[in-house]
Amino acid sequence: MRKAIHILLLFITSATFAQTSISGVVTDEKGAAIPGANVSIEGTYDGTSTSVEGAFQFETLETGAQTITITFVGFKAFSQAVNLSGQPIQLKVSLKEEINQLDAVVISAGSFTAGEEKRRTILKAIDIATTAGATADIAGALNTLPGTQKVGESGRLFVRGGDGSEAKTFIDGMLVANAYSPSAPNTPSRGRFLPFMFKGTSFSTGGYSAEYGQALSSALVLDSKDKAELNQTDLGLLSVGSDVAHTQVWDRSSVSGKIQYTNIRPYFGMINQEIDWITPPASIEGSTAFRQEVGEHGIVKFFGNFNHSDFKLNNSDILNPNQKQLFGYANNYGYGNASFLQALNDSWSVKGGLSYNYNENNILFGNSPVDEVEKGTHSKLVFENTLSDRVELKFGVEHFQSSYEASRLDSLLKQQTIAFNTPITTGFAEAEIYASKYFVTRAGVRTEYNGLMEKLSVDPRVSIAYKPFTHGQFSLAYGQFRQVAQNEFLRVNQNLEEEKAEHFILNYQVINNQRTFRAELYHKRYSNLVKFMNGNPEQLTNAGNGYAQGFELFWRDNKTVRNLDYWVSYSYLDTERDYLDFPNASVPGFASTHNFSVVGKKFISEIKSQLGVTYSYSSPRAYNNPNSEVFNNGRTPAYQDLSMNLSYLPKPFLIIHLSVTNVLGRDNVFGYDYSETPDTNGNYLSRAIRQPAKRFLFLGIFFTISKNKSVNQLPNL
Repeated sequence: MRKAIHILLLFITSATFAQTSISGVVTDEKGAAIPGANVSIEGTYDGTSTSVEGAFQFETLETGAQTITITFVGFKAFSQAVNLSGQPIQLKVSLKEEINQLDAVVISAGSFTAGEEKRRTILKAIDIATTAGATADIAGALNTLPGTQKVGESGRLFVRGGDGSEAKTFIDGMLVANAYSPSAPNTPSRGRFLPFMFKGTSFSTGGYSAEYGQALSSALVLDSKDKAELNQTDLGLLSVGSDVAHTQVWDRSSVSGKIQYTNIRPYFGMINQEIDWITPPASIEGSTAFRQEVGEHGIVKFFGNFNHSDFKLNNSDILNPNQKQLFGYANNYGYGNASFLQALNDSWSVKGGLSYNYNENNILFGNSPVDEVEKGTHSKLVFENTLSDRVELKFGVEHFQSSYEASRLDSLLKQQTIAFNTPITTGFAEAEIYASKYFVTRAGVRTEYNGLMEKLSVDPRVSIAYKPFTHGQFSLAYGQFRQVAQNEFLRVNQNLEEEKAEHFILNYQVINNQRTFRAELYHKRYSNLVKFMNGNPEQLTNAGNGYAQGFELFWRDNKTVRNLDYWVSYSYLDTERDYLDFPNASVPGFASTHNFSVVGKKFISEIKSQLGVTYSYSSPRAYNNPNSEVFNNGRTPAYQDLSMNLSYLPKPFLIIHLSVTNVLGRDNVFGYDYSETPDTNGNYLSRAIRQPAKRFLFLGIFFTISKNKSVNQLPNL
């Protein structure tokens, strides 16, 4: 018995002597104490938590080589190897902040993004598709956001004092030439691509990434959907045509196809039009998409689109309305896009693609036929590397190759042809650096070599964001941007240099509890704009310049009222240009000082319907009256439009959709055309540029065939 007691005492004494005391202090990188951090020996239950002062102390019976770990939410885990031999161990540990992409500050200056979780959400595809008055047109919906101007006779995106040619569209990173369908003079065109094709939308009104070029004012970046998940067939009967689409899904791939026929001729026959149509517009369009998953995290995408449309009308002479001139337009369009994304390892990924554009216009003006053919390819390769949770690097190369040819018969019936190629080779690099989750900098540079001009350019771009509050943040952005002159000017002078713009942006944004508030100030400086020498359109230079500046407000709330989502936007624009045939700096005719929009969408469950309402206002726009001695001193009436739509779901797979623009029938005037010569009294007569009709009424019945009976086409409307 005595021997057993001695053995027990020996074990107790040995254990007492083998205990090791571990103590220390845990702080952040600024030296502030971190209370509540977990301190433990890896693989054991020994440990403790830090006090309010960040201090800790505990004992352990473990011996030999061990690992001490310290963890705390929002910081990187700390590990240190130690040798436990009974001697006290004291540590002083500084935890490094962990950048959580969902909570960290993001670059928001000049950018409205949707689809990427870490970038938050502004407009999704269904937002675009169901905005009243937009009739499922991407540009139509984006024109309700701040920074855009309503230019009803164009329908394109006019951003912050830039004209419609300065906003470019990219699909999966690839430039899309001729992104809008053709239209009659002074009538709005539509985008060629529908919003439901895309999982993510980034609409940048300035200060965008160095990855995107040849866009002077705005970049609309669309990311197409990945592999489809469900077999389905969609049928649509429309007041202006019909469509049919089918999607087939396999284990790791999917293919989709759609054919749409649009014929507005019967509709125009019933609704009185301002335009003297001979043959109203009709078109046939087809598209297909193939998706193939590759490896664990890779995907290859193919997308193709073709379209044929045509129309004819009479243009009446302003001095003599009985004298008419034929205007005919036929367009053949094709677009193909192949892209891929592949993760190389945990930190490296590569993406790229190849696109092809074909656009052919056959124009008949009086007895003078003009044919235009524009072809273009865009190839691109981009590498991305996550160096750490604080540094992301992106760099790549791309090549644009465009060719343009125009031919016409002159007065002697001789064929006159003009053709030129514009090759542009580009390299870009950009780094996004998180100093902390409250402060991020994105700095990049873009170099371009224009083969037509044989000139190299370098454009720096930088954005900074600071998040001093839990939900609010500030952003700054600066960048230089350029794009080649339009083909109509290069036809005259192929030595024209690229037009340029500088962007300066200050932004404040709060996103909290399904509510968004944005306020933004900006200033743009234009240089190298195309200018007519002595007002002669056959003598062109790059002597033009200008500026645009203003502020914008945006508020969105889909939380306060159940089943109601609405947003309000306001833009103030101060801009002048001295370009084209302007005798002096003046406000361009497409710019309006004040732009205001309210968009609301309410789902009414009792009647299984979604109601959409949009109200838009634009202040008067400038126009030049040749009867006045002062250039551009005329002002149009203010633009106002109240549009509504209703989607009724009698069955989950059946939708009846009704859309009406300009419900109140306001006579909006977008400007005036003047006669080329004065009348007998020496006055130039005018004709107002109006909407083709006061309202546009659309009715569609959409039916979906699928195993999942709850699937429908509501996101596609």
